[in-house]
Amino acid sequence: MAVASDSVNATPPPSPSPHFVMVPFAAQGHTIPMVDLALLLAGRGARTSLVTTPLNAARLHGVADLVRMPVEIVEIPFPAPAVDGGLPPGCESVDQIKDLSQIFPFLGALRELAGPLDAYLRELAARPSCVISDSFNPWPAGVARRVGVPQLFFQSSSCFYSLCDLSAATHGMQQQQADGERYAVLGMPIRVEVTRATQPDFFDEAWWETVRKETMDATRNADGVVVNTFMDIADEFVACYEAALGKPVWTLGPFCLCNRDADAMASRGNRHDVAQSAVTAWLDAMDTDSVVYVNFGSLVRKVPRRGLVVRCWAPQLAILSHRAVGGFVTHGGWNSMLAAVTHGVPVVTWPHFADQFLNERTVVKMVSNEAVPVTRADVIQAVLALMDGGEVGEERRKKAKEYGEKARGAMEKGGSSSASVGAQRSEPAGDSGDHELEPGWQRCERELSPATERTGRQTAQPADEAASKFKPKLQHDEHKHELVPVAKLTGGGRRRPTGE
Repeated sequence: MAVASDSVNATPPPSPSPHFVMVPFAAQGHTIPMVDLALLLAGRGARTSLVTTPLNAARLHGVADLVRMPVEIVEIPFPAPAVDGGLPPGCESVDQIKDLSQIFPFLGALRELAGPLDAYLRELAARPSCVISDSFNPWPAGVARRVGVPQLFFQSSSCFYSLCDLSAATHGMQQQQADGERYAVLGMPIRVEVTRATQPDFFDEAWWETVRKETMDATRNADGVVVNTFMDIADEFVACYEAALGKPVWTLGPFCLCNRDADAMASRGNRHDVAQSAVTAWLDAMDTDSVVYVNFGSLVRKVPRRGLVVRCWAPQLAILSHRAVGGFVTHGGWNSMLAAVTHGVPVVTWPHFADQFLNERTVVKMVSNEAVPVTRADVIQAVLALMDGGEVGEERRKKAKEYGEKARGAMEKGGSSSASVGAQRSEPAGDSGDHELEPGWQRCERELSPATERTGRQTAQPADEAASKFKPKLQHDEHKHELVPVAKLTGGGRRRPTGE
């Protein structure tokens, strides 16, 4: 079956370069970091191909950096919806889903992309180095296995959440707990207490158990995992996660730092209802650290003369990088949390759903695990504590900026993430500045040979055994990950968040 390949650069990288085929999950919060990862690898001299459907490919054509980098956008047709399949015509992305009942049919439709992906991989002149697929896309794993290509999973959540999820699944804990009951997640290097509402999971629907098992099995059978994080906020959790999986885990982030200029930051994601120039002009008129950015993943409400409305899709990275923004009220999605840390912006978290409750624990001091209703006074108190210019708010801001520097350092030459993805080649002054992949992804190619060729691979350890290796260090430094100790608000999703 033929597939359409639209290369934004007619001259491909040299043939000896590694080739990474990337299959993002069809949701903006998953596609955006995968695009950033593709740009990161392309910037190191690799050939990268993003495989997606026509609607999602059309959205990518507006990404400024994709125009400048040798990244291929490979379109494979989205299957036509069945007459009673539960999906409206033209639905190719999660943001087009209008009802929870449509999610399961949507996931089923995505599985039908396995055939076109298989055809694309077999039509390539040379076998790619590996397939990198989103952990919400378990089906590419089978395709890679049939074609004989190594396969990595990209975890779109924090490494802390991913480790909690693996540990809870290993011990079968999601199905054992009653509503309101608090329990400790076994196999963790630190004590983590959750309730059924805040445990690592996404949906309460019966069909989700089947999807969850398929996803977890595929993760355990993958050749490795890529995580959008950096070692200064995740080192012990990464080590424990790698030991529990028995697979290499690469920390290559923060990916968003690939977007260096204003055009690149403004062009990520869907098209905006407000021009970036209007947003920048409004922020330019504000004092430094005087603006509170509020975003729960979809919209900001207008306050006449005191606020700027960006409906539907906001240029979040451009906003958070502006000097005027002094605080961020967020649902706790990992892209948002990591962008805030990267740009040194302290946060007030109000988790609503899924991984958001555990993502916040990576960057927020957890004082209570109780779910209580949020009031107007709670919101005012939390925001004022951050923005009133007092000692508490300034200390939080200072700490956030310190971790912003560490995030940038991780991506610079010699940093932990840069070393994982491959170091920049030293060039004489005036050279073109081309990059090459050095130790990190050479290790990837060496270790990710097909299963029949691998020898001496690491064996997964029971979660408790893996955690015990790192427990003494974490007990000694149990508050290491309290990066931005701000108030947390409870919220109105399917689950109830923790509160302080």
